[in-house]
Amino acid sequence: MVDFGFGLVPSSRINLDLFDKDKYRELVKIEPDARICMACGSCTAVCTAGKFVHTSLREAIEDILNAKNDKALESLQACQLCGKCSMVCPRGINTRHLILSINKVYSAK
Repeated sequence: MVDFGFGLVPSSRINLDLFDKDKYRELVKIEPDARICMACGSCTAVCTAGKFVHTSLREAIEDILNAKNDKALESLQACQLCGKCSMVCPRGINTRHLILSINKVYSAK
């Protein structure tokens, strides 16, 4: 068979039945700013750790909303809680507290 240099892409389908609304409500109760993030990426752009390893608060929030909790925690694992992201957030989100809250809610089994 001829090799054309490309292959099948794994499915990107998201099963929203796996989305745990109770955990998300708990997160929003602790940190209401989780709802107002507009995913602009300013936090990711200034992230000190992001220059060396993959870390992204924006992606973590999107992953939580798409029922990918483990991937969300993985995105925040390298965060050094330096606070640069809080200074540039156009919505004024306390990103450090949001990251700690996500870790608290979604790390608990």
